Amino acid sequence: MSEKFIAKNPTAFHNYNIKEKLEAGIVLYGTEIKSIRLGKVNLKDSYIFIKSGEVFIRGLHISPYEHGNIFNKDPLRDRKLLLNRREINKLIGMTKQKGLAIIPLNMYFKNNFVKVEIGIGTGKKLYDKRQDLAKRDAEKQIKINLKNNMQKSNL
Repeated sequence: MSEKFIAKNPTAFHNYNIKEKLEAGIVLYGTEIKSIRLGKVNLKDSYIFIKSGEVFIRGLHISPYEHGNIFNKDPLRDRKLLLNRREINKLIGMTKQKGLAIIPLNMYFKNNFVKVEIGIGTGKKLYDKRQDLAKRDAEKQIKINLKNNMQKSNL
């Protein structure tokens, strides 16, 4: 199984506590695939919604293919995600719970198919974000201090 990373949602783990992850396929057209292979994808402001029993992603920006023609599609159009019925029903049940959201986390190639990793989670409050930043900074400082101490002891 070869996986090649395409894009990451930079704000997903900052704004949400992810409880569960799923893998979904995505319906794309030829010029979109060519643009994705060039890495021209942005997941930053995208989110996932369910409409009439089908799952869609909105806000996923795939830049138009430079060498394309009239077959280029709208870069911000809604794209259908491919999940089986059991997974869709699970998502519907989870989103009916208060405060749960479905967001895309990563996009990658898996055996020449584009896959989207979606996460189900709750939104973080501002104080949770601050705690996470403080924790990350403390861990970073500890690593720096350990590295400096190791270098001093080797001298």
